[in-house]
Amino acid sequence: MHPETMIPVLPSVSIADTLAFYRLLGFEVTYEQHKPYVYAATRRGGMEVHFMGIKELDPKDAYSTCLVMVPEVEQLHATFADALRSGYGKLPISGIPRITRMKPGQTRFTVVDVAGNSLVFIKKDAGGSEDEDVLEAVKRRPDESRLAHGVRFAARLRDFKNDDEAAARVLDLALARPEPGDPLERARALAARIELAVALADPARAEALRAELAALPLVADQRAELAAELERARALERSQE
Repeated sequence: MHPETMIPVLPSVSIADTLAFYRLLGFEVTYEQHKPYVYAATRRGGMEVHFMGIKELDPKDAYSTCLVMVPEVEQLHATFADALRSGYGKLPISGIPRITRMKPGQTRFTVVDVAGNSLVFIKKDAGGSEDEDVLEAVKRRPDESRLAHGVRFAARLRDFKNDDEAAARVLDLALARPEPGDPLERARALAARIELAVALADPARAEALRAELAALPLVADQRAELAAELERARALERSQE
């Protein structure tokens, strides 16, 4: 165990709003001052974050990032998500503030606070690299159709890079190709794209995709296979209500 301690100091437009946000996440405010300059400190277990006041900051242009190594991420994500849903009336997954979604197997998620600062929570000793996983997904397998490859690549961008917009573009390109294929394969791509349309707050696109999916010549067993994937989109819609 090293004796040194390093604590990030992040910018804050409104220290009151910043502290209210972190209190919502379960952080304790351990210090606060407003003169001769604005400064505050917070703590949650072994996590400490300090803040300095910068009135000129536009949260949309913020780029400050802090990596937080934690023993586990799934329960922590659930705890933060419940707190944010309680505080904001719905789960903020877009805009500022927001929390990225969590899928089984992910080893990180991001919280963007009210000043636009990103806290990336990463599971310790997760093994492997999510960047490597995404790079591997770029490569199309010899026995893989272009559509199946697009679904796999988009999933990596969505689940590990938290880049819904890039994942949506990948699926749009794959779906636009005039490539014959298994209707179930196309249905899986449509189901994934419906979830992204919901996440990106594009209900018109989601409805159009659902109509296309409903028109596919699938048998009952195939539609049953898609049930879990379609339920994710419905659950996401419910969390935003």
